[in-house]
Amino acid sequence: MTHASLARPVAALALAAAAAAAPALAQGTFPTTPPPIGTPKAFKVPGRRTIVLANGMKVSLIPFGTVPKATVRLVIRTGSIDESADQVWLAALMTDYLSEGTTTRSARDVAEEAAGMGGGLAVGGGSDVVNLTADVLGENAAAMVRLEADVARHPKFAETELARLKSNRLRTLAIARSQSQAQANARFLELMYPDHPYGRLYPTEAQLQGYTVDQVRAFWAANVGAARAHLYVTGVFDAAAVERAAREAFGDWTAGAPPTVKPATQPVQRKVAVIDRPNAVQSTIYVGLAVPNDHSADYTKLLVTDAILGGTFGSRITSNIREKKGYTYSPGSFISQRKGIAHWNEVADVTTNVTGPALQEIFNEVDRLRTEAPPLEELDRIKRNMAGIFVLQNGSRGGVGGQYVTVDLQGHDDAWLRAYLDRVLAVTPADVQETMQKYLVPDRMTLVVVGDRKVIDEQLKPYTATVP
Repeated sequence: MTHASLARPVAALALAAAAAAAPALAQGTFPTTPPPIGTPKAFKVPGRRTIVLANGMKVSLIPFGTVPKATVRLVIRTGSIDESADQVWLAALMTDYLSEGTTTRSARDVAEEAAGMGGGLAVGGGSDVVNLTADVLGENAAAMVRLEADVARHPKFAETELARLKSNRLRTLAIARSQSQAQANARFLELMYPDHPYGRLYPTEAQLQGYTVDQVRAFWAANVGAARAHLYVTGVFDAAAVERAAREAFGDWTAGAPPTVKPATQPVQRKVAVIDRPNAVQSTIYVGLAVPNDHSADYTKLLVTDAILGGTFGSRITSNIREKKGYTYSPGSFISQRKGIAHWNEVADVTTNVTGPALQEIFNEVDRLRTEAPPLEELDRIKRNMAGIFVLQNGSRGGVGGQYVTVDLQGHDDAWLRAYLDRVLAVTPADVQETMQKYLVPDRMTLVVVGDRKVIDEQLKPYTATVP
């Protein structure tokens, strides 16, 4: 059956449904309840074949879809995790340099070559990984493997580019320091991960200005190598050609040091910090605490619990302080995970004069879910929403590849990913209440507020023990 023949009955059904609804709409009556939730369909995560080169580098080939395109992603296990206290954003500067050309290709050459393959090459990084990612026509996947190898292995590090790259970073730093959410997040992470790279979000201007090309090059030499690299190719491509290209382009790469393992110690008691933002009309609130990472048997229960508490648009905290009270427009909670460690976080920008009441409502919802298990109907809606999101996340080349990047970074096997939906759907109301009681303990939650202190200090008195 053609797409056109499918479209005709769908259009006819839509018109019929609209006609049926018209009399009710004309009389001013509207549906008051959503349609019943369907049963989640079985879903299978696409499989992969992983090759390990002699130098320790890994290559994962992930056939996916029918569109003749491929996503080629080189992941290198380095980032701020490898920075010392006097090197904040040195990894970011190194990552910026990877977009500035190689010893044999200018930045323009790289861009034009990638464009000729039907895509573009993006470079980015964070706390634990640097990514080189490109979407190309499937027939060009092997060529993109070779291009990414050149970019990662032979960056030029031209002295002439340093001032511009630092200027760009200084601008980014100035913007971040002017924003209340960035200020709150930086202080929150500093309290959550003291004396650890995860807790050092921004450098000083003097630090950034002081970096040299030699420092950038030394950081790259110490932290970028085959033992830290994993290539993921997802989509429709010639697997034999891609494997051959990977072996030729990366096979003689020096292994280098293994990925850095640097555990962080997180606080177990409440800490509070208030940052003055004179005359601000809003306060930015960060509330959170350490929780188990995804190697814990309780991690999936935590994900479901977070989705009920504050992690979805229909969650309890959001419904309370957004819909009922009107304190904020877009609050939300999430579980943030880095290598081997995690924390839960609720974030909200609230009107200044209701900073204290908003905090009280957040803690009220925490206490309510600790005291009473959620109704089964509410839990089922959340679980099925999570199942649908997971299927959508695996509905693209980038999404599937990203799932495997997370699996490998956190040290899981592929079976762990395949069992995700089963774990989510198995969570019970009693599990949610037990998870709240075990892990989301109000007295242990760290609190950061950015706002006008002359207005909010009195409101924050119930949350004392302020950290200077």
